[in-house]
Amino acid sequence: MAKEMTETARAAKSAENSIFIGGKPFMNYVTGVVMQFNINKAKEVTIKSRGKFISKAVDVAEVSRRKFLTDIKVSVKKVSIGSEEFENKEGKLVNVSVLEIVLRRD
Repeated sequence: MAKEMTETARAAKSAENSIFIGGKPFMNYVTGVVMQFNINKAKEVTIKSRGKFISKAVDVAEVSRRKFLTDIKVSVKKVSIGSEEFENKEGKLVNVSVLEIVLRRD
């Protein structure tokens, strides 16, 4: 039972340090990543995106790392790609690409 609670706590902490990229302005996401590292002292931040927002996620990761987090060493720990199936507005099942970038404080 203790192991289950540990895994649940770890999953909650992971979700807390996740940035989901969408239609908001670019700098909102960069600010979110920088805040996770500087204010919340996160060891890792996960940037997640789907579909047309994948390129924005890559840009957020790189701008955060190269322009705003120069005082601390942050590297790309892992990049995961995949696809998810979901039902669109017309009720058809469609696949959408998924990207996950994990940044780690070194």
